[in-house]
Formats: sequence, C-alpha cells, structure tokens
Amino acid sequence: MRARWVTALLLGLLAVIHVQIWFGRGSVAQVDALRRELAEQEQANEAARLRNERLAAEVQDLHEGVETVEEIARQELGMLKPNEIFVQIQGPGSARPTGGSAPPR
Repeated sequence: MRARWVTALLLGLLAVIHVQIWFGRGSVAQVDALRRELAEQEQANEAARLRNERLAAEVQDLHEGVETVEEIARQELGMLKPNEIFVQIQGPGSARPTGGSAPPR
C-alpha cells in the first residue's frame, strides 16, 4: 500500500513538472517567444548602430571641413557665393510657351 502512495506521489510530481515545462513560467513557448523578441531587438540595435555611425561621420565632416557645410547650404538653402550667378536650366516640358506678347503686369 505504501508503494502505491509513493508511486502516485511521484507520478503527481512528474505531472506538475510537465505542466510547468509546457505551460508555466519559463515554458517552451515562452522561451521561444523571448528568443524571437531578442532576435528582433538585435536587428533594431544593428540598424540603430549603423545610423549612429552615419551620423557620427557626418558630424565629424561638419567639424573638419567647410565643404560639407557649403554643400548643405547650397542644396537645402539655395545659398550662393559672392559674385556667383544662379542659372536654372528647364527641361523641354517645363518651358513657358512663347507667344509674342509680354506677360501681364
């Protein structure tokens, strides 16, 4: 009779352990989800690291050279050097029609 109680107790403990492994805290499903989340976070970290490196290189260029500042000023702000003339060439589809009459004032 005592052997049956011990066997029943051991089977019960085994069942509890299996339930914990498959459904409890630290279960197989939870560990798998955490691994996927970790992989996603590592990808996000790598993307952020690359962006930070690009920004650091740009900051270094801004500290070291005037060329980068000049390029940004020309592209984004349309700035010109003294005595420069801005010439804009339009494509064939964007030219104004020639009509012989002056535009209205």
